[in-house]
Amino acid sequence: MPSPCRRPGRRVLFLLLTLLLPSPPPARAPAPPGPAASLLQALGLPDAHRGAPTPRPVPPVMWRLFRHRDPQEARVGPRRTPQGTTLRPCHMEELGVAGNIVRHISDRGAPTRPPEPAWASGQCPEWTVVFDLSAVEPAERPTRARLEMRFAAAEEPAGWELSITQAAEGDDAVAGPVLLRQAVPTLTVPVRAELLGAAWARNSSAPGSLRLALALRPRTPAACAHLAEASLLLVTLDPRLCHPLARPRREAEPALGGDPGGACRTRRLYVSFREVGWHRWVIAPRGFLANYCQGQCSLPAALSGPGGAPPLNHAVLRALMHAAAPGATGLPCCVPARLSPISVLFFDNSDNVVLRH
Repeated sequence: MPSPCRRPGRRVLFLLLTLLLPSPPPARAPAPPGPAASLLQALGLPDAHRGAPTPRPVPPVMWRLFRHRDPQEARVGPRRTPQGTTLRPCHMEELGVAGNIVRHISDRGAPTRPPEPAWASGQCPEWTVVFDLSAVEPAERPTRARLEMRFAAAEEPAGWELSITQAAEGDDAVAGPVLLRQAVPTLTVPVRAELLGAAWARNSSAPGSLRLALALRPRTPAACAHLAEASLLLVTLDPRLCHPLARPRREAEPALGGDPGGACRTRRLYVSFREVGWHRWVIAPRGFLANYCQGQCSLPAALSGPGGAPPLNHAVLRALMHAAAPGATGLPCCVPARLSPISVLFFDNSDNVVLRH
């Protein structure tokens, strides 16, 4: 007799459902950032400007620093460094401190500052200045924080006294202690005060914001001065940008020989910031030579002589393997032999002027 038919068990039904139902797609690794995202990351920006930045003149000190650092500007403009001097990538020679990022930060408290009444002698006002430092990354180490102020006065007494305190937030808050006092002989030139070591410790990271109260009083009876402008020049050192510019054994220039059709050589590639739509917020340069390598290196090219590029052991072995068995492996390709840094002067997302090397 035939055996009675049995219903399939739960395990069998679960297995059939698993095989028939569509399975979710396998998890993919996150794609590497594209060229635009990589360049924005190198500039310390999460994304590009969505529109044109607020019109603002570039401070002369930022132009001087850029022209001092940029090799193209040094060739066309007046030489600011002695011939043969090598600029260190992580040192600001003109400011005399270590660093590779300079920010010129505007006072955010100026638009909300009420108009100043006519103050009597000895009752001069205090001004609150606010600087947004949220764009400074935790890995950056401040090396200079220079507060620059421009005052206007109807008369010049025999000197002034400047005091800087930690400003209080809110009506009921208590003002902090005095951070700095210094004598100011004249107001005909900008007044500068070094905040590093006073507003925050030298070896600590920058705060997210800096709120200061300024007071300027004449040493002799005279009319009070008026605060016309305040800004902060912040220099930081990012150790992640201080890697060696080239490996010792690969300091020679890439080989430029070979015919244009497929031979390994350096190809010229000029990146124009106007063509990629970044010219509204990138101040200088207008572009840069990126270049790239293309082509396959045959055995004579891989074993270049003393005048050519230094071959790598991997390239030589791969060329020898291709000569012995062409179908087993392909020819090696040229690679960059030296990378040169560039200096970029631009507006960040807070419309501050930034110089990044």
